[in-house]
Amino acid sequence: MAGGTGGKRNGGRAGKPNVGRPTAGRPGTKRPASPPKTTGPQPVAEQEPEPAASFALGAIPGATPGKWIDIWNERMPRTRLDLIPLSVSEQREALLRGDVDAALVRQPIDREDLHVIALYDEVTVVVVAADSHLTAADELDADDLEGEVLIVPRDDVLGLEIDGTVAPRFDPPETTEDAIATVAAGVGVVIVPMSLARLHHRKDADYRPLRDAPSSRVSLAWVADRTTPEVEAFVGIVRGRTANSSR
Repeated sequence: MAGGTGGKRNGGRAGKPNVGRPTAGRPGTKRPASPPKTTGPQPVAEQEPEPAASFALGAIPGATPGKWIDIWNERMPRTRLDLIPLSVSEQREALLRGDVDAALVRQPIDREDLHVIALYDEVTVVVVAADSHLTAADELDADDLEGEVLIVPRDDVLGLEIDGTVAPRFDPPETTEDAIATVAAGVGVVIVPMSLARLHHRKDADYRPLRDAPSSRVSLAWVADRTTPEVEAFVGIVRGRTANSSR
């Protein structure tokens, strides 16, 4: 009879739960733990070197690094920039001795062992007394200086010789500042880069550009085998690189 066999289905154990091995994935069961993955040694992140505490920048008279120093202070707040005045006569030795990390120098300079980057050229001017007849012109030619006493200070940076000028009967002044003071007193003229005329400006002296005179070049220089990250940072600033641009 159909009704007599219904209770013996599943081996005659009707109503008993299935007590066999749990089926993987069934609720209430645990998956075996996966073995840890072997990925090998992990690379160690490189740490950037600590910036130098200070950066010494030399500057010859008349150089105007103000805008570059302002940018440096914004980008390199952890490295103090020290501005060191240099005379043109000592600019190269100061670099080689390590007195400065880099310097704004005036050409010409012996390039041996140095990297040198030209920055800008300066106009050559004639400094005269404020009441001199030479101030009547906006610019001067070499011919306009014929008969004038040409004062060349011991720290002269141009080395110009102007035909028709007269050598003074007194010893050369020690400095350009002294030479301009002499000119302001009404004696002679002095020829200098415009920045030096501005640096030593006096109410009793004036200056005019000298046409066709060679210009004076200002450059950035540093010792080739001392190209530090700080030197590279300053080179980037003077070349107009942004903070995010690559070197």
